[in-house]
Amino acid sequence: MKNSAAVLCGTAVVLAGTLTAAPAEAVTPTSANAVQTAKVTWKKCGTDDYPTLECGSVKVPLDYAKPQGRKITLALSRVPHTAKRFQGPLLVNPGGPGSSGLTLAGFVASGLPKAVAAQYDVIGFDPRGVGKSQPALDCEPGYFNPVRPASVPSTPALEKANLERAKSFAAACGRKYSDVLPYVNTISAVKDMDSIRKSLGAKKINYFGYSYGTYLGQIYAKFFPNRVRRLVLDSITNPDKVWYDGNIEQDYGFDARHKAFMAWIAKYDSTYKLGTDPAVVEAKWYTMQAELAKNPAGGKVGAAELVNLFINGGYYNGYWPYLAPVFAAYVNDHNPAPLVKAFDTWGATDASGDNGFSVYSAVQCQDVSWPRDWKQWEKDNWAVYKKAPFSTWANAWYNAPCAFWPTKTLKPVNVANSKLPPVLLFQATNDAATPYQGGVTVHRLLKHSSLVVEQGGGNHSITLSGNACLDEYLAKYLTDGTVPRGHGTADAICQKNPDPKPLSTATSAMRTEQPVTAPGGSPLRGMSGFRG
Repeated sequence: MKNSAAVLCGTAVVLAGTLTAAPAEAVTPTSANAVQTAKVTWKKCGTDDYPTLECGSVKVPLDYAKPQGRKITLALSRVPHTAKRFQGPLLVNPGGPGSSGLTLAGFVASGLPKAVAAQYDVIGFDPRGVGKSQPALDCEPGYFNPVRPASVPSTPALEKANLERAKSFAAACGRKYSDVLPYVNTISAVKDMDSIRKSLGAKKINYFGYSYGTYLGQIYAKFFPNRVRRLVLDSITNPDKVWYDGNIEQDYGFDARHKAFMAWIAKYDSTYKLGTDPAVVEAKWYTMQAELAKNPAGGKVGAAELVNLFINGGYYNGYWPYLAPVFAAYVNDHNPAPLVKAFDTWGATDASGDNGFSVYSAVQCQDVSWPRDWKQWEKDNWAVYKKAPFSTWANAWYNAPCAFWPTKTLKPVNVANSKLPPVLLFQATNDAATPYQGGVTVHRLLKHSSLVVEQGGGNHSITLSGNACLDEYLAKYLTDGTVPRGHGTADAICQKNPDPKPLSTATSAMRTEQPVTAPGGSPLRGMSGFRG
Protein backbone atom coordinates (compact mmCIF):
# COMPACT_ATOMS: atom_id res chain seq x y z
CA MET A 1 0.00 0.00 0.00
CA LYS A 2 1.40 3.39 -0.94
CA ASN A 3 2.35 6.00 1.60
CA SER A 4 0.42 4.54 4.45
CA ALA A 5 1.10 2.74 7.65
CA ALA A 6 -2.20 2.28 9.42
CA VAL A 7 -4.22 0.34 11.89
CA LEU A 8 -5.84 -3.06 12.11
CA CYS A 9 -7.42 -5.93 14.07
CA GLY A 10 -10.60 -7.86 14.90
CA THR A 11 -12.40 -10.16 17.37
CA ALA A 12 -14.01 -13.55 17.38
CA VAL A 13 -17.11 -12.47 15.49
CA VAL A 14 -17.91 -14.12 12.17
CA LEU A 15 -19.66 -11.89 9.68
CA ALA A 16 -23.12 -12.72 8.54
CA GLY A 17 -23.35 -13.81 4.94
CA THR A 18 -19.97 -15.52 4.90
CA LEU A 19 -18.71 -16.03 1.38
CA THR A 20 -17.74 -19.39 0.02
CA ALA A 21 -14.10 -20.06 -0.70
CA ALA A 22 -12.67 -21.39 -3.91
CA PRO A 23 -12.98 -25.18 -3.74
CA ALA A 24 -9.87 -27.19 -2.92
CA GLU A 25 -9.50 -28.44 -6.48
CA ALA A 26 -9.33 -24.83 -7.68
CA VAL A 27 -6.02 -24.32 -5.94
CA THR A 28 -4.11 -26.98 -7.84
CA PRO A 29 -1.96 -26.06 -10.85
CA THR A 30 -3.62 -28.49 -13.22
CA SER A 31 -6.61 -26.31 -14.04
CA ALA A 32 -4.33 -23.45 -15.01
CA ASN A 33 -2.89 -25.56 -17.82
CA ALA A 34 -6.26 -25.55 -19.58
CA VAL A 35 -6.33 -21.77 -19.88
CA GLN A 36 -5.91 -20.28 -23.35
CA THR A 37 -4.61 -16.72 -23.55
CA ALA A 38 -4.34 -14.30 -26.43
CA LYS A 39 -1.08 -12.65 -27.42
CA VAL A 40 -0.52 -9.27 -25.79
CA THR A 41 -0.86 -6.14 -27.92
CA TRP A 42 1.63 -3.53 -26.75
CA LYS A 43 1.17 0.22 -26.98
CA LYS A 44 3.60 2.98 -26.07
CA CYS A 45 2.98 4.46 -22.61
CA GLY A 46 6.38 5.92 -21.77
CA THR A 47 6.93 8.42 -18.99
CA ASP A 48 9.63 11.00 -18.40
CA ASP A 49 11.46 8.54 -16.16
CA TYR A 50 10.85 5.47 -18.32
CA PRO A 51 10.35 6.60 -21.94
CA THR A 52 10.52 3.13 -23.52
CA LEU A 53 7.72 1.68 -21.37
CA GLU A 54 4.90 -0.08 -23.19
CA CYS A 55 1.50 -1.18 -21.86
CA GLY A 56 -0.85 -4.05 -22.60
CA SER A 57 -3.31 -6.40 -20.96
CA VAL A 58 -4.38 -10.02 -20.81
CA LYS A 59 -7.68 -11.65 -19.86
CA VAL A 60 -7.59 -14.54 -17.39
CA PRO A 61 -10.25 -16.63 -15.63
CA LEU A 62 -11.61 -15.29 -12.38
CA ASP A 63 -11.83 -18.91 -11.22
CA TYR A 64 -9.22 -21.24 -12.69
CA ALA A 65 -11.46 -24.21 -11.87
CA LYS A 66 -13.78 -22.76 -14.54
CA PRO A 67 -11.37 -21.65 -17.30
CA GLN A 68 -14.21 -20.91 -19.72
CA GLY A 69 -16.13 -18.84 -17.18
CA ARG A 70 -15.94 -15.19 -16.21
CA LYS A 71 -12.77 -13.36 -17.24
CA ILE A 72 -10.93 -10.54 -15.52
CA THR A 73 -8.24 -8.26 -16.96
CA LEU A 74 -4.63 -7.93 -15.86
CA ALA A 75 -2.72 -4.76 -16.76
CA LEU A 76 0.83 -5.32 -18.02
CA SER A 77 3.85 -3.17 -18.81
CA ARG A 78 7.01 -3.87 -20.75
CA VAL A 79 10.43 -2.48 -21.47
CA PRO A 80 11.33 -4.48 -24.60
CA HIS A 81 14.72 -6.05 -25.19
CA THR A 82 17.08 -4.39 -27.64
CA ALA A 83 20.04 -6.79 -27.77
CA LYS A 84 20.49 -9.54 -30.35
CA ARG A 85 20.74 -12.04 -27.51
CA PHE A 86 17.25 -12.43 -26.05
CA GLN A 87 16.87 -14.27 -22.76
CA GLY A 88 13.08 -14.09 -22.57
CA PRO A 89 10.65 -12.24 -20.31
CA LEU A 90 11.73 -11.07 -16.85
CA LEU A 91 8.57 -10.69 -14.75
CA VAL A 92 9.01 -8.31 -11.83
CA ASN A 93 6.90 -7.68 -8.73
CA PRO A 94 7.44 -5.05 -6.00
CA GLY A 95 5.61 -6.77 -3.16
CA GLY A 96 2.59 -5.82 -1.13
CA PRO A 97 0.39 -7.76 -1.61
CA GLY A 98 -1.61 -5.06 -3.29
CA SER A 99 1.15 -3.03 -4.91
CA SER A 100 1.12 -2.00 -8.55
CA GLY A 101 3.97 -3.45 -10.57
CA LEU A 102 3.65 -1.45 -13.78
CA THR A 103 6.29 1.16 -12.97
CA LEU A 104 8.66 -1.46 -11.58
CA ALA A 105 9.41 -2.69 -15.09
CA GLY A 106 10.92 0.69 -15.91
CA PHE A 107 12.75 0.87 -12.61
CA VAL A 108 14.37 -2.54 -13.02
CA ALA A 109 15.23 -2.02 -16.68
CA SER A 110 16.92 1.31 -15.90
CA GLY A 111 18.58 0.04 -12.73
CA LEU A 112 20.29 -2.95 -14.30
CA PRO A 113 23.42 -2.50 -16.43
CA LYS A 114 22.27 -1.57 -19.93
CA ALA A 115 23.87 -4.63 -21.50
CA VAL A 116 21.97 -6.90 -19.11
CA ALA A 117 18.58 -5.21 -19.30
CA ALA A 118 18.81 -5.16 -23.09
CA GLN A 119 18.66 -8.98 -23.15
CA TYR A 120 15.23 -9.17 -21.49
CA ASP A 121 11.69 -8.05 -21.99
CA VAL A 122 11.17 -6.65 -18.49
CA ILE A 123 7.50 -7.26 -17.67
CA GLY A 124 5.57 -5.51 -14.92
CA PHE A 125 2.01 -6.37 -13.96
CA ASP A 126 -0.77 -5.27 -11.66
CA PRO A 127 -1.91 -8.44 -9.88
CA ARG A 128 -5.61 -9.25 -9.87
CA GLY A 129 -7.59 -6.61 -8.02
CA VAL A 130 -4.77 -4.05 -8.17
CA GLY A 131 -4.42 -0.69 -9.90
CA LYS A 132 -5.25 -0.80 -13.59
CA SER A 133 -6.27 -4.46 -13.55
CA GLN A 134 -10.03 -4.93 -13.62
CA PRO A 135 -11.95 -5.25 -11.42
CA ALA A 136 -9.88 -3.23 -8.95
CA LEU A 137 -10.85 -3.56 -5.30
CA ASP A 138 -11.61 -0.64 -3.02
CA CYS A 139 -13.62 -1.96 -0.10
CA GLU A 140 -13.97 1.20 1.95
CA PRO A 141 -12.65 4.41 0.37
CA GLY A 142 -11.10 6.72 2.91
CA TYR A 143 -10.54 3.98 5.47
CA PHE A 144 -7.28 5.62 6.52
CA ASN A 145 -8.50 9.20 6.51
CA PRO A 146 -7.17 11.10 9.52
CA VAL A 147 -7.60 11.36 12.36
CA ARG A 148 -7.96 7.69 13.31
CA PRO A 149 -8.19 6.33 16.85
CA ALA A 150 -4.80 5.96 18.54
CA SER A 151 -3.37 2.51 17.89
CA VAL A 152 -2.49 1.51 21.45
CA PRO A 153 -5.81 0.38 23.01
CA SER A 154 -5.09 1.96 26.37
CA THR A 155 -8.80 2.36 27.09
CA PRO A 156 -11.83 0.17 26.31
CA ALA A 157 -13.17 2.97 24.13
CA LEU A 158 -10.07 2.99 21.93
CA GLU A 159 -10.10 -0.77 21.58
CA LYS A 160 -13.79 -0.74 20.67
CA ALA A 161 -13.30 2.02 18.10
CA ASN A 162 -10.47 0.15 16.39
CA LEU A 163 -12.35 -3.15 16.47
CA GLU A 164 -15.40 -1.57 14.91
CA ARG A 165 -13.25 -0.12 12.12
CA ALA A 166 -11.77 -3.54 11.38
CA LYS A 167 -15.16 -5.27 11.40
CA SER A 168 -16.61 -2.56 9.17
CA PHE A 169 -13.84 -2.95 6.63
CA ALA A 170 -14.17 -6.73 6.43
CA ALA A 171 -17.93 -6.45 6.10
CA ALA A 172 -17.63 -3.83 3.35
CA CYS A 173 -15.33 -6.10 1.34
CA GLY A 174 -17.82 -8.93 1.69
CA ARG A 175 -20.73 -6.78 0.55
CA LYS A 176 -19.03 -5.13 -2.42
CA TYR A 177 -17.01 -8.03 -3.78
CA SER A 178 -18.81 -11.24 -2.87
CA ASP A 179 -18.31 -12.57 -6.41
CA VAL A 180 -14.61 -11.69 -6.62
CA LEU A 181 -13.17 -11.93 -3.12
CA PRO A 182 -12.79 -15.74 -2.93
CA TYR A 183 -10.40 -15.58 -5.88
CA VAL A 184 -8.09 -12.80 -4.74
CA ASN A 185 -5.24 -14.75 -3.17
CA THR A 186 -1.64 -15.73 -3.77
CA ILE A 187 -2.42 -18.99 -5.53
CA SER A 188 -4.72 -17.30 -8.03
CA ALA A 189 -2.04 -14.62 -8.60
CA VAL A 190 0.53 -17.33 -9.31
CA LYS A 191 -1.75 -18.90 -11.89
CA ASP A 192 -2.14 -15.45 -13.41
CA MET A 193 1.65 -15.28 -13.74
CA ASP A 194 1.58 -18.47 -15.78
CA SER A 195 -1.19 -17.05 -17.94
CA ILE A 196 1.03 -14.02 -18.52
CA ARG A 197 3.83 -16.38 -19.54
CA LYS A 198 1.53 -18.00 -22.09
CA SER A 199 0.38 -14.64 -23.44
CA LEU A 200 4.02 -13.71 -24.02
CA GLY A 201 4.62 -16.91 -25.97
CA ALA A 202 7.37 -18.00 -23.60
CA LYS A 203 8.08 -21.58 -22.57
CA LYS A 204 9.75 -20.36 -19.38
CA ILE A 205 9.96 -17.14 -17.43
CA ASN A 206 12.62 -15.33 -15.51
CA TYR A 207 11.27 -13.78 -12.31
CA PHE A 208 12.51 -11.03 -9.97
CA GLY A 209 10.44 -10.32 -6.87
CA TYR A 210 10.83 -8.05 -3.88
CA SER A 211 9.27 -8.62 -0.42
CA TYR A 212 5.84 -10.29 -0.79
CA GLY A 213 6.88 -10.72 -4.42
CA THR A 214 9.36 -13.30 -3.14
CA TYR A 215 6.44 -15.34 -1.81
CA LEU A 216 4.80 -15.16 -5.22
CA GLY A 217 8.06 -16.48 -6.65
CA GLN A 218 8.23 -19.32 -4.14
CA ILE A 219 4.66 -20.42 -4.87
CA TYR A 220 5.05 -20.07 -8.63
CA ALA A 221 8.17 -22.20 -8.49
CA LYS A 222 6.30 -24.84 -6.48
CA PHE A 223 3.39 -25.01 -8.91
CA PHE A 224 5.38 -24.61 -12.13
CA PRO A 225 9.01 -25.63 -11.48
CA ASN A 226 9.58 -26.55 -15.11
CA ARG A 227 8.53 -23.04 -16.18
CA VAL A 228 11.26 -21.31 -14.16
CA ARG A 229 14.41 -20.27 -16.00
CA ARG A 230 15.89 -17.83 -13.48
CA LEU A 231 14.55 -16.75 -10.12
CA VAL A 232 15.67 -13.76 -8.02
CA LEU A 233 14.14 -13.14 -4.59
CA ASP A 234 15.05 -9.98 -2.68
CA SER A 235 14.01 -9.39 0.96
CA ILE A 236 12.42 -12.73 1.51
CA THR A 237 9.09 -13.66 3.02
CA ASN A 238 9.39 -16.54 5.45
CA PRO A 239 6.92 -19.21 4.21
CA ASP A 240 6.83 -20.76 7.67
CA LYS A 241 5.34 -17.58 9.15
CA VAL A 242 2.54 -16.55 6.80
CA TRP A 243 0.88 -14.40 7.91
CA TYR A 244 -0.03 -13.92 11.59
CA ASP A 245 3.32 -15.01 13.01
CA GLY A 246 5.18 -13.06 10.37
CA ASN A 247 3.48 -9.84 11.42
CA ILE A 248 4.38 -10.47 15.05
CA GLU A 249 8.00 -10.96 13.98
CA GLN A 250 7.90 -7.68 12.07
CA ASP A 251 7.00 -5.81 15.24
CA TYR A 252 10.33 -6.63 16.83
CA GLY A 253 12.17 -5.72 13.64
CA PHE A 254 10.54 -2.31 13.23
CA ASP A 255 11.08 -1.47 16.86
CA ALA A 256 14.79 -2.24 16.44
CA ARG A 257 14.99 -0.07 13.33
CA HIS A 258 13.21 2.76 15.13
CA LYS A 259 15.78 2.51 17.92
CA ALA A 260 18.54 2.59 15.31
CA PHE A 261 17.01 5.80 13.94
CA MET A 262 16.87 7.33 17.41
CA ALA A 263 20.55 6.43 17.92
CA TRP A 264 21.39 8.07 14.60
CA ILE A 265 19.64 11.27 15.73
CA ALA A 266 21.59 11.17 19.01
CA LYS A 267 24.81 10.82 17.04
CA TYR A 268 24.02 14.09 15.28
CA ASP A 269 22.88 16.02 18.33
CA SER A 270 24.76 19.08 17.08
CA THR A 271 22.27 19.16 14.21
CA TYR A 272 19.02 18.09 15.83
CA LYS A 273 19.54 19.04 19.49
CA LEU A 274 17.38 16.23 20.77
CA GLY A 275 19.99 14.71 23.07
CA THR A 276 23.08 12.53 22.87
CA ASP A 277 21.48 9.54 24.60
CA PRO A 278 19.35 7.42 22.23
CA ALA A 279 17.01 6.52 25.10
CA VAL A 280 16.36 10.21 25.77
CA VAL A 281 15.68 10.85 22.08
CA GLU A 282 13.31 7.90 21.94
CA ALA A 283 11.47 9.13 25.04
CA LYS A 284 10.94 12.48 23.32
CA TRP A 285 9.48 10.71 20.31
CA TYR A 286 6.94 8.90 22.47
CA THR A 287 6.13 12.13 24.28
CA MET A 288 5.45 13.70 20.87
CA GLN A 289 3.17 10.78 20.02
CA ALA A 290 1.24 11.19 23.29
CA GLU A 291 0.78 14.91 22.66
CA LEU A 292 -0.45 14.25 19.12
CA ALA A 293 -2.97 11.76 20.45
CA LYS A 294 -4.54 14.63 22.41
CA ASN A 295 -3.97 17.40 19.88
CA PRO A 296 -3.38 16.19 16.30
CA ALA A 297 -1.06 18.43 14.31
CA GLY A 298 -2.96 20.39 11.69
CA GLY A 299 -6.05 18.40 12.60
CA LYS A 300 -4.66 15.40 10.71
CA VAL A 301 -1.50 13.95 12.33
CA GLY A 302 -2.50 12.08 15.45
CA ALA A 303 -0.77 9.22 17.23
CA ALA A 304 -1.72 6.65 14.59
CA GLU A 305 -0.74 8.92 11.70
CA LEU A 306 2.66 9.55 13.29
CA VAL A 307 3.47 5.84 12.98
CA ASN A 308 2.29 5.96 9.35
CA LEU A 309 4.92 8.59 8.70
CA PHE A 310 7.84 7.28 10.72
CA ILE A 311 7.46 3.66 9.63
CA ASN A 312 9.09 4.81 6.40
CA GLY A 313 12.34 5.14 8.31
CA GLY A 314 12.02 1.51 9.35
CA TYR A 315 11.89 0.42 5.72
CA TYR A 316 14.62 2.70 4.40
CA ASN A 317 17.18 4.81 6.25
CA GLY A 318 17.25 7.31 3.41
CA TYR A 319 14.22 8.86 5.13
CA TRP A 320 16.14 9.54 8.34
CA PRO A 321 17.59 12.92 7.26
CA TYR A 322 14.10 14.03 6.25
CA LEU A 323 12.18 12.77 9.27
CA ALA A 324 14.68 13.87 11.94
CA PRO A 325 14.32 17.64 11.32
CA VAL A 326 10.53 17.25 11.33
CA PHE A 327 10.79 15.61 14.74
CA ALA A 328 13.19 18.30 15.96
CA ALA A 329 10.98 21.13 14.72
CA TYR A 330 8.00 19.79 16.64
CA VAL A 331 9.92 19.19 19.89
CA ASN A 332 12.39 22.08 19.92
CA ASP A 333 10.51 24.80 18.08
CA HIS A 334 6.92 23.75 18.85
CA ASN A 335 6.35 23.91 15.11
CA PRO A 336 4.02 21.19 13.75
CA ALA A 337 3.96 22.51 10.17
CA PRO A 338 6.87 20.37 8.91
CA LEU A 339 5.25 17.31 10.46
CA VAL A 340 2.00 17.96 8.63
CA LYS A 341 3.79 18.56 5.34
CA ALA A 342 5.85 15.39 5.71
CA PHE A 343 2.73 13.37 6.53
CA ASP A 344 0.96 14.69 3.44
CA THR A 345 3.95 13.59 1.35
CA TRP A 346 4.90 10.23 2.86
CA GLY A 347 2.24 9.17 5.32
CA ALA A 348 -1.19 9.90 3.88
CA THR A 349 -3.14 7.26 1.99
CA ASP A 350 -4.55 8.08 -1.43
CA ALA A 351 -6.96 6.12 -3.62
CA SER A 352 -4.21 3.75 -4.75
CA GLY A 353 -3.45 3.12 -1.09
CA ASP A 354 -7.09 2.27 -0.42
CA ASN A 355 -6.97 -0.15 -3.35
CA GLY A 356 -3.68 -1.62 -2.14
CA PHE A 357 -4.99 -2.22 1.36
CA SER A 358 -8.12 -3.88 0.01
CA VAL A 359 -6.05 -6.35 -2.00
CA TYR A 360 -3.55 -6.76 0.83
CA SER A 361 -6.38 -7.80 3.13
CA ALA A 362 -8.05 -10.04 0.57
CA VAL A 363 -4.84 -11.94 -0.09
CA GLN A 364 -3.42 -12.25 3.39
CA CYS A 365 -6.73 -12.92 5.13
CA GLN A 366 -7.52 -15.73 2.69
CA ASP A 367 -4.11 -17.31 2.08
CA VAL A 368 -4.03 -19.00 5.49
CA SER A 369 -6.12 -19.06 8.66
CA TRP A 370 -5.92 -16.30 11.27
CA PRO A 371 -7.03 -16.37 14.91
CA ARG A 372 -10.76 -15.68 15.12
CA ASP A 373 -10.71 -15.15 18.87
CA TRP A 374 -9.83 -11.54 19.62
CA LYS A 375 -8.55 -12.55 23.02
CA GLN A 376 -5.67 -14.30 21.26
CA TRP A 377 -4.79 -11.09 19.43
CA GLU A 378 -4.93 -9.16 22.68
CA LYS A 379 -2.70 -11.60 24.51
CA ASP A 380 -0.09 -11.80 21.76
CA ASN A 381 0.09 -8.11 20.93
CA TRP A 382 0.24 -6.85 24.50
CA ALA A 383 3.11 -9.29 25.11
CA VAL A 384 4.99 -7.96 22.07
CA TYR A 385 4.15 -4.33 22.88
CA LYS A 386 5.91 -4.57 26.23
CA LYS A 387 9.16 -5.31 24.39
CA ALA A 388 8.61 -3.56 21.07
CA PRO A 389 6.11 -0.71 21.33
CA PHE A 390 6.85 1.29 18.18
CA SER A 391 4.47 -0.30 15.67
CA THR A 392 3.03 -3.37 17.38
CA TRP A 393 -0.53 -2.16 17.77
CA ALA A 394 -0.50 -0.23 14.50
CA ASN A 395 0.46 -3.47 12.77
CA ALA A 396 -2.14 -5.44 14.70
CA TRP A 397 -4.97 -3.13 13.70
CA TYR A 398 -3.72 -3.09 10.12
CA ASN A 399 -4.26 -6.84 9.93
CA ALA A 400 -7.30 -7.00 12.22
CA PRO A 401 -9.87 -7.36 9.40
CA CYS A 402 -8.50 -10.89 9.02
CA ALA A 403 -10.15 -11.82 12.34
CA PHE A 404 -13.51 -11.15 10.67
CA TRP A 405 -12.79 -11.97 7.04
CA PRO A 406 -15.86 -13.24 5.16
CA THR A 407 -14.17 -15.87 2.98
CA LYS A 408 -12.89 -19.25 4.02
CA THR A 409 -9.13 -19.69 4.08
CA LEU A 410 -6.87 -21.80 1.92
CA LYS A 411 -4.23 -24.23 3.10
CA PRO A 412 -0.56 -23.16 3.40
CA VAL A 413 1.75 -24.28 0.61
CA ASN A 414 4.92 -26.22 1.31
CA VAL A 415 7.42 -24.40 -0.91
CA ALA A 416 10.28 -26.90 -0.50
CA ASN A 417 11.67 -27.48 -3.98
CA SER A 418 14.45 -29.55 -5.49
CA LYS A 419 13.36 -29.16 -9.13
CA LEU A 420 14.64 -25.66 -9.84
CA PRO A 421 17.70 -24.33 -11.63
CA PRO A 422 20.07 -22.17 -9.53
CA VAL A 423 18.13 -19.49 -7.63
CA LEU A 424 19.57 -16.23 -6.28
CA LEU A 425 18.42 -14.86 -2.91
CA PHE A 426 19.20 -11.48 -1.32
CA GLN A 427 18.64 -10.65 2.34
CA ALA A 428 19.72 -7.89 4.74
CA THR A 429 20.52 -9.01 8.27
CA ASN A 430 18.51 -6.24 9.97
CA ASP A 431 15.55 -5.99 7.58
CA ALA A 432 12.41 -5.32 9.63
CA ALA A 433 9.70 -6.02 7.05
CA THR A 434 11.07 -9.42 6.02
CA PRO A 435 13.40 -10.48 8.83
CA TYR A 436 16.67 -12.28 8.14
CA GLN A 437 15.42 -15.73 9.08
CA GLY A 438 13.14 -15.70 6.05
CA GLY A 439 16.15 -15.67 3.75
CA VAL A 440 17.81 -18.48 5.70
CA THR A 441 14.63 -20.58 5.63
CA VAL A 442 14.04 -20.21 1.90
CA HIS A 443 17.72 -20.89 1.21
CA ARG A 444 17.24 -24.22 2.99
CA LEU A 445 13.96 -25.04 1.26
CA LEU A 446 15.07 -24.22 -2.31
CA LYS A 447 17.73 -26.83 -2.93
CA HIS A 448 19.75 -25.09 -5.62
CA SER A 449 19.58 -21.57 -4.19
CA SER A 450 22.42 -19.22 -3.25
CA LEU A 451 22.05 -16.61 -0.52
CA VAL A 452 23.74 -13.21 -0.72
CA VAL A 453 23.62 -11.40 2.63
CA GLU A 454 23.93 -7.68 3.20
CA GLN A 455 25.74 -7.65 6.53
CA GLY A 456 24.39 -5.01 8.93
CA GLY A 457 21.88 -3.73 6.41
CA GLY A 458 18.50 -2.63 7.70
CA ASN A 459 16.83 -1.49 4.51
CA HIS A 460 14.11 -3.43 2.75
CA SER A 461 14.42 -4.33 -0.96
CA ILE A 462 18.16 -4.00 -1.28
CA THR A 463 19.21 -4.62 -4.87
CA LEU A 464 19.28 -1.75 -7.37
CA SER A 465 19.41 0.62 -4.41
CA GLY A 466 23.01 1.74 -4.42
CA ASN A 467 24.96 -1.26 -3.08
CA ALA A 468 27.39 -2.13 -5.89
CA CYS A 469 28.37 -5.44 -4.31
CA LEU A 470 24.80 -6.73 -4.32
CA ASP A 471 24.12 -5.43 -7.80
CA GLU A 472 27.18 -7.16 -9.21
CA TYR A 473 25.87 -10.54 -8.08
CA LEU A 474 22.48 -9.71 -9.59
CA ALA A 475 23.98 -8.66 -12.92
CA LYS A 476 26.16 -11.79 -13.18
CA TYR A 477 23.20 -14.04 -12.51
CA LEU A 478 20.95 -12.37 -15.06
CA THR A 479 23.78 -12.39 -17.60
CA ASP A 480 24.66 -16.08 -17.55
CA GLY A 481 23.10 -17.75 -14.51
CA THR A 482 26.21 -17.49 -12.36
CA VAL A 483 25.58 -17.78 -8.61
CA PRO A 484 28.06 -17.67 -5.71
CA ARG A 485 28.68 -20.92 -3.89
CA GLY A 486 30.02 -20.62 -0.38
CA HIS A 487 30.08 -22.47 2.90
CA GLY A 488 27.77 -21.98 5.85
CA THR A 489 24.54 -20.00 5.90
CA ALA A 490 25.52 -17.39 3.30
CA ASP A 491 27.12 -18.03 -0.07
CA ALA A 492 28.33 -14.43 -0.30
CA ILE A 493 28.41 -11.42 2.01
CA CYS A 494 28.22 -7.76 1.06
CA GLN A 495 28.75 -4.98 3.58
CA LYS A 496 25.98 -2.43 3.96
CA ASN A 497 26.42 1.09 2.66
CA PRO A 498 27.13 3.80 5.27
CA ASP A 499 24.13 5.36 6.97
CA PRO A 500 23.09 8.74 5.54
CA LYS A 501 24.19 12.07 6.95
CA PRO A 502 21.97 15.00 7.95
CA LEU A 503 20.75 17.39 5.29
CA SER A 504 22.92 20.45 5.00
CA THR A 505 20.40 23.27 4.78
CA ALA A 506 18.94 25.09 7.75
CA THR A 507 15.44 24.71 6.31
CA SER A 508 15.70 20.94 6.01
CA ALA A 509 12.61 20.41 8.18
CA MET A 510 10.46 21.79 5.38
CA ARG A 511 11.99 19.69 2.60
CA THR A 512 9.84 16.85 1.36
CA GLU A 513 11.44 15.86 -1.92
CA GLN A 514 12.09 12.17 -2.30
CA PRO A 515 15.04 10.89 -0.25
CA VAL A 516 18.01 10.27 -2.51
CA THR A 517 20.67 8.72 -0.28
CA ALA A 518 20.28 5.42 -2.10
CA PRO A 519 19.06 5.81 -5.68
CA GLY A 520 16.58 2.97 -5.62
CA GLY A 521 15.45 2.96 -2.03
CA SER A 522 12.80 5.62 -2.20
CA PRO A 523 11.20 4.51 -5.51
CA LEU A 524 11.08 0.93 -4.26
CA ARG A 525 9.60 2.09 -0.96
CA GLY A 526 6.81 3.77 -2.86
CA MET A 527 6.15 0.77 -5.05
CA SER A 528 6.22 -1.93 -2.41
CA GLY A 529 3.86 -0.15 -0.07
CA PHE A 530 3.57 -0.09 3.69
CA ARG A 531 3.54 -3.81 4.25
CA GLY A 532 6.13 -4.62 1.77
